[in-house]
Amino acid sequence: MNYYLDNEVLKLQLSHPLMEKIVKLKENNFEYAKEVPIAPVDFEDAIDSYHKVLEIVGEICGDIIAPNAESVDIEGVHVENGRVVYAQGTQENLKALTDAGLFGMSLPYKYNGLNFPMVPYVMAAELVSRADGGFANIWGLQDCAETIREFASEEIKSEFLPRINKGDTCSMDLTEPDAGSDLQAVQLKATFDEQTNCWRLNGIKRFITNGDAHIKLVLARSEEGTKDGRGLSYFVYDTNDNAVIIRRVENKMGIKGSPTCELVFKNAPAKLVGERRMGLIKYVMSLMNSARLGVGAQSVGISEAAYREAYKYAQKREQFGKAILNFPAVYEMLYNMRAKIDASRAILYETARCVDVYKLWQEVAKERQLTSEERAEMKHYNKLADALTPMLKLMSSEFCNQICYDAVQVHGGTGFMQDFPVERMYRDARITTIYEGTSQLQVVAAIRAVINETYAALIEVFEKEEVPQEFERIKFELNTMRAYYEHAKNLVSGMNSDEMLDLHARRLVEMAAYIIMTYLLMFDAMRCSCNCCSLKESARHFLRLGKAICLGHLDTIQYSSS
Repeated sequence: MNYYLDNEVLKLQLSHPLMEKIVKLKENNFEYAKEVPIAPVDFEDAIDSYHKVLEIVGEICGDIIAPNAESVDIEGVHVENGRVVYAQGTQENLKALTDAGLFGMSLPYKYNGLNFPMVPYVMAAELVSRADGGFANIWGLQDCAETIREFASEEIKSEFLPRINKGDTCSMDLTEPDAGSDLQAVQLKATFDEQTNCWRLNGIKRFITNGDAHIKLVLARSEEGTKDGRGLSYFVYDTNDNAVIIRRVENKMGIKGSPTCELVFKNAPAKLVGERRMGLIKYVMSLMNSARLGVGAQSVGISEAAYREAYKYAQKREQFGKAILNFPAVYEMLYNMRAKIDASRAILYETARCVDVYKLWQEVAKERQLTSEERAEMKHYNKLADALTPMLKLMSSEFCNQICYDAVQVHGGTGFMQDFPVERMYRDARITTIYEGTSQLQVVAAIRAVINETYAALIEVFEKEEVPQEFERIKFELNTMRAYYEHAKNLVSGMNSDEMLDLHARRLVEMAAYIIMTYLLMFDAMRCSCNCCSLKESARHFLRLGKAICLGHLDTIQYSSS
């Protein structure tokens, strides 16, 4: 089975009108083709390349990673001679992807990468996540390489980045026993060793995903006497230096093939990434946004897998003389699941496109001065990416948990048994609302876009889009939902209370999310020419779900204001 070819909706994202701008920027207006044999010569050649590579990813996911998922979940990981040993299936997965050259997909050609934009890379992450949500963490942490590419010195980039394509794995070592979400409290100490002309790291890191990775990005306190984020810097550590001890591997509820480690750094040699004091303020924030995009892809992938299992089971399982798919209580659940997945996917790729555009203009700005129009476009998409990323992470991960819950429910008692994949998916899904910033922290980030009217401005742009007659009803209902949203905002603002704003922040963010995601899903449906595509019905169904949520949130806010 090929996980790319069996999902027509994925291909639709590569045909978005913004992709031509993204590809031209990424390929330096196709100048790379003059020197790099694998570089595309034009837009059509680039898209064809993306399709072919994603077909390979889809084949590996369907034929190797997905079949290995059950055994990896059972075997898990263990520590042997101070090093993490992956499950046999994980080792096979890594070999298949490495042999296919699928590590470092987004890295430039000069570092042996494929120079792919974020959109096809995120698509690959979704496919891997559908095959095995736990393995997606190991493969997806190559995001760390992008942070090195963006902020490290040329010396560091030349040393570490070519290793990614050879299969070297990465980790971001941020959290500590007393510093979880509050990264300003990080205490792992970094001191400069004059004799060896390098930094030395000492301390403990905890809950580190893929903690025994080859290349580690470490947040540490470089400024003695400081207690906040301004005293933290970012470092790269090479595991080949053998100065980090794996104290333990956590026994987790799910994603068991992904080792979550507690680490002890003992005078570990490391190199400074970028500037001192900017570790948390600039570099980690950039990496965290990328990681949250990755969790969005992971959430959509797990959701897709759970839905397909539930649908397949509902078709085959008979009760009272007919397939349970034909019972309204069951097919309504499946309709809800499908609509939530399609809406999550719509905002996932919209966010990826925004990230692509602003980051690519940043790269151009390193080579030449941007025009005023180019600079304005970069700032515009940067602002949109900052607003959409927490919304994506919040909604897709919450939907992922709901979808996996319902997938187990469709299976009934058998879904509670380890004989069926949905039991594992249900456990794997739970972490998505927690790591890389909990849902509550995503609301804290997203509420800024409510207050500064970023979401309102985006909705206003969407409202100006002309739609075919068959979508006019959806647009009319979206205008009603926007009226609910504006009324709710005004009510909360009128309370003139930070406590009440905190209380209703999630309601306001969710109201904006349902409006924005329905618009994006509708636009995807408008572009889709596939007769078997579910997007039109999903847009209508997600609208109904969203309108009910928005009305309920407005009612709650009205009650608390009276």
